Amino acid sequence: MSLIEIENVYKSYGQLEVLRDVSLNVETGEIIAIIGRSGSGKSTLLRCINGLEPIQSGTIRFDGEQVNALDTNLRQLRQKVGIVFQSFNLFPHMTVERNITVALTVVKKVPLVQANEIARNVITQVGLADKLNAYPDMLSGGQQQRVAIARSLAMSPKLMLFDEITSALDPELIGEVLRVLANLAKDGMTMMLVTHEMGFARNVASRLIFMHEGEIWEEGPARTVLDSPKTPELSSFLGSVLV
Repeated sequence: MSLIEIENVYKSYGQLEVLRDVSLNVETGEIIAIIGRSGSGKSTLLRCINGLEPIQSGTIRFDGEQVNALDTNLRQLRQKVGIVFQSFNLFPHMTVERNITVALTVVKKVPLVQANEIARNVITQVGLADKLNAYPDMLSGGQQQRVAIARSLAMSPKLMLFDEITSALDPELIGEVLRVLANLAKDGMTMMLVTHEMGFARNVASRLIFMHEGEIWEEGPARTVLDSPKTPELSSFLGSVLV
């Protein structure tokens, strides 16, 4: 059984169809990079996997459980699926440590002493052990994004979803965030990421998906898809992002 099973998914906002007959399986340990133009359905797909957006038809299963079933406990499911957005969404009045521990103590009911230990471990994992007592406004954008990643890791997810997490960062800060993702990949974390960082997709992703007009237009090994596009749509897209 695949960790994620997406079958014939359709998603609309009113009359606007944003996902059309999308089917995709993701195995444990895979790193899936999703590329495509703005409005192609990439971010919506991630949000549907996490149950943040309902779908009109089709099925999405995560770890054997149907995400879009009426009786699914989405709050419980989201403890196993971390999602990080391009906006950091940190609590400005809380330290880095408390930003990480608040969900552990409130949602998972982890004792504070144990939650603090987890916070120390995950903040070290993203290379910010010396920032545990800092507040978000004392950090750079790249550091804040790494804290957001650490906060998701603290919940011990089986899957991490990353939605264009470097797009709001200055170029010199992108590298430090991508290094964290590369280390997560080496550690075996299953990841799906919407990205415009083609070099990262080529070097780290096990599979690349090109979405176009709400459909999976091309998919395959990352290097193969990037080096040998089969459709004019992908060729045109790569020409626009690689110039």
